[in-house]
Amino acid sequence: MSSVLYDAQGPRAKRRNILYTVSFIVAAAAVVWWVYTALDEKSQLDWVLWKPFFSSEAYSTYIWPGLQNTLKAAALAMIIALPLGAVLGIARLSDHVWVRVPATVVVEFFRAIPVLVLMIFGNELYSQYTNVSSDDRPLYAVVTGLVLYNASVLAEIVRAGILALPKGQSEAAMAIGLRKNQVMRLILLPQAVTAMLPAIVSQLVVIVKDTALGGAVLTFPELLASANTMSGYYGANTIASFTVVAVIFVVINFSLTSFASWLERRLRRRKKSSGAVLGAQDVADIAGTASTGTAA
Repeated sequence: MSSVLYDAQGPRAKRRNILYTVSFIVAAAAVVWWVYTALDEKSQLDWVLWKPFFSSEAYSTYIWPGLQNTLKAAALAMIIALPLGAVLGIARLSDHVWVRVPATVVVEFFRAIPVLVLMIFGNELYSQYTNVSSDDRPLYAVVTGLVLYNASVLAEIVRAGILALPKGQSEAAMAIGLRKNQVMRLILLPQAVTAMLPAIVSQLVVIVKDTALGGAVLTFPELLASANTMSGYYGANTIASFTVVAVIFVVINFSLTSFASWLERRLRRRKKSSGAVLGAQDVADIAGTASTGTAA
C-alpha cells in the first residue's frame, strides 16, 4: 500500500531494512559492552566511586551550588537576550537606514565572535573599568558574553521567522489601514513566534550549555566546574562525577525542549480553534480603530 510521502516497500527492501536494524543493534550493543569492559578494567565501576552520589553530601556541597550558578547565569542571559534579540531582529527589517544599518552591524559583529572571547573580554572590562567585586566578576562576564552572542543569533532567528511569512499577511493588514508597527505587533510577530519557537528553544539550550565555558576559563563556579572540585575531593571518581553532571544537563535541556514542544502544540491548537470569520463591519471597525488610534 502506497503513502502520500513514499511508495510501499517491497520484499527486498523490507529484508534490507531488517538487516540494517539488526546490524545497528548489534553494533550499539558491542560499543556499550566495550565501554563497560574498559571502565570495569580501570575499576571505574567500583561501588566506592559511585557511593558519594547516593548520599546528600555530594549534592548539597557541590552539585546544588554549581547548578544554582548555572541556572542563574542562564536565566539572566535568557531574560536579557530574548527581548534584545527581538528588538535587533525587528530593527534589521526597518525601512529607516539609520535604524537598519547600526542593527545589522551589531548583529553581524557579535555573531562572528566566539562566545568565549566575549566572556574573556567582559571579564577584563569589568576588572579594569568597573567596581564589580572579584567574586561577582565571573558571573557578570559569563552573562555578558552569553547575551551579546545569543542576542545576535536570536535576532537572525526573529528576522528569518518574520520574512518567512507570506507577504499577503502584511499587505492585507496595510490594506485595512494598519500602520507598520501595528502590522508587526498584531499580525506578523504572533504568527512568527510559533514558527520560530523550535529555533529559539535550541538557542536557549545552547545558553545553558555555554555557561560551562565560564567555569573552564573564568573560574565561574557553575555545574561543570563543581564536577572537577567534587572528583578531587572524593578522589579518582572523575568519570562518575562527570557522568552525574552530564545526566543533570540532559534532564535540564530535555525539560526545556519538552516544555517548548508542549507550548508550540498549544499555540497551534489555539490558532486553529480561533478562526472567527470577520464581516464587512468588523473590517471597517478595525480600519477605523487603526486610523484613529482609539477603540471602536
